[in-house]
Amino acid sequence: MIDLLECADTIEWLGVYYRTILASAATGGAMSIVDSLSPGGSGPPRHIHEREEETFVLLSGSCEFWIEGETFTKKPGETVFVPRGTEHTFRVVGEKPSRHLVILTPGGFEGFFADMAAGQFQIPQDMDQIAKSAGRYSLRFTGPPLGVA
Repeated sequence: MIDLLECADTIEWLGVYYRTILASAATGGAMSIVDSLSPGGSGPPRHIHEREEETFVLLSGSCEFWIEGETFTKKPGETVFVPRGTEHTFRVVGEKPSRHLVILTPGGFEGFFADMAAGQFQIPQDMDQIAKSAGRYSLRFTGPPLGVA
C-alpha cells in the first residue's frame, strides 16, 4: 500500500491526511475518491451532505459510525454507504489510526478538504469560517462529534 504521508499531494487538516486519488475533473464531475488517514479518536462533527452520496471503504483501523441515530462499528475490509441528505458522523476507535477511502458521488466535495487544509481552521474556534466553506459544498453541520456532548 502507498504511504499516504510520503505523497507530495497529500494535505493535512486537524491531524487528518487527505489525498485525492480520483478528482471530479477526471470523471466529468460524476465522482471523486479521497484516500484519508485519521488519527485515533478523531472524527468530524455530525453533518449532512445535501449533494453527495458518501461511501467509506475501511483499509485499516476501526471506525464507529453514527447514521441518523444508529451506531455501529466497521473494521478493515468493510464499507459504509451514506445516502445524500442523511445525518451522520464517525469516530476512529482506539489509538490506532484508520485509513479509509471516501467515495463521493457526484464529485467535487474534495475541494472542502483543500479549503480546510489551506486555512488550517480549528474546531470549534473557527466554526463560522468552516461553515461558510461547507455551505459552498452543500454541507451542513448538525451537531458535535461522537463522544462530545
